[in-house]
Amino acid sequence: MKEYPGTTGLILNEPLLWEKGKKGRTGYSLPRRDVESYPVDESFVSDGPDFPDLSEVDVIRHYIRLSQWNFSVDSGMYPLGSCTMKYNPKTNERQVSQPGFAGAHPLLPPHLSQGILRLMFELEKFLVDITGMDAASLQPAAGAHGELAGMLLFHAYHKSKGSPRSKIIVPDTAHGTNPASAALCGYQPVTIKSNDKGILAPEDVSQIMDEETAGIMVTNPNTLGLFEENIKEIAEIVHAKDGLVYCDGANMNAVMGIVHMGDIGIDVLHLNLHKTFSSPHGGGGPGSGPVCVRKHLEPFLPIPRVIEKEGQHLLSVDFPESIGKLHAFYGNVGVLIRAYSYILSMGADNLKKASQLAVLNAAYIKQKLKDTLHLAYGRPCMHECVFSDKNQQVHKVTTLDMVKRLMDYGFHPPTIYFPLVVPGAIMIEPTETESKEDIDLFIDSMKAIANEAKENTELLREAPKNSRRRRLDETAAARKPCLRG
Repeated sequence: MKEYPGTTGLILNEPLLWEKGKKGRTGYSLPRRDVESYPVDESFVSDGPDFPDLSEVDVIRHYIRLSQWNFSVDSGMYPLGSCTMKYNPKTNERQVSQPGFAGAHPLLPPHLSQGILRLMFELEKFLVDITGMDAASLQPAAGAHGELAGMLLFHAYHKSKGSPRSKIIVPDTAHGTNPASAALCGYQPVTIKSNDKGILAPEDVSQIMDEETAGIMVTNPNTLGLFEENIKEIAEIVHAKDGLVYCDGANMNAVMGIVHMGDIGIDVLHLNLHKTFSSPHGGGGPGSGPVCVRKHLEPFLPIPRVIEKEGQHLLSVDFPESIGKLHAFYGNVGVLIRAYSYILSMGADNLKKASQLAVLNAAYIKQKLKDTLHLAYGRPCMHECVFSDKNQQVHKVTTLDMVKRLMDYGFHPPTIYFPLVVPGAIMIEPTETESKEDIDLFIDSMKAIANEAKENTELLREAPKNSRRRRLDETAAARKPCLRG
């Protein structure tokens, strides 16, 4: 009998620290004073916050127990499509924890910050080389922030031409933040549908691209896990009307070292360093969403910019056409250091191999599950593949039922009900870091669940059965969240 990673092992309850503490407990001892004590002015003394009194073992057990309630990429496969939750090499954590990096204050003068400034200067060059673009800014703090920067660059470019524009073309296979970022910059998003192959058709773009349209936002590979193979022709159509092409590079982990975005007509590209370049993310951040641009947009990049002058690295604001400052100081430096470490430790050949393995793993899952789950598009996929619950609907089993049951098998659920163009979508991204053995266990789990859908539908409707919490009322959780603990 095959053994799955899911188990009914011991899961300990844990109260709030305020309920756990007892007056007089302590988990520390102060070092011996080397100065005389001195009375404090009573006007400065108050009761202070109501912190619980805890011993060291209280604190340690509290956080260990809480950690055991969570599923993480360090504990198992996390096939969350579009989000790229891959294992993060621990050497990157070691580099970012170096005292010279971790202890550096952002207000230090340049002559005391040469190491970090040089790192950022070189990281920009790495990203430019990897993407085939001409210049970059590391300032945006997340993917959506990079999108916003891209739209501001669009606006600055057209303003410099004396022809401000009002619309942006956004495909239905784009990430959901794309139209929001365009709208934040005052553009009207114009939706364009993908064709029956799941990609954009040049003739459809040609019909709506006009002199009022600033350009197009394309996610490539798109959220169906498909490469936009007509992108070069689409870019030519947009450029013919002096529009710009923005690429959401959140899925760059499928094409590193394989596709040079500048060569296929991309003008602006954002990258999710916290995905492609292996820095932990989720739970609200931190992230990093650098933008890479072609030469004609370089003058508009955010300030300050890292420059090299007379053998020194400086932060310069001497760029009069810049869109301005986007972030306090210069971005989420810890994520930048991790990405720099990842690139150096991998090297060019292994970055390319990582993309090849990501695509291979997704293609393997697609091939193995295409007769079990309905495959939305029967075409070669990139780093992720999209199924649906169409085959299980006859048994009145939904996507939600199946992925809740997957938790009992010891796997994190994949992304569901996205992209919206596929009803009942199940979006699976194994990433390059998962072994064939673990992927096979995942595939066997999905097949077992599909069989349960036929023979024991009630089991799926009641899943998960082994987790600390059973199925939640997700509507109530969204509308009336309990934030107490």
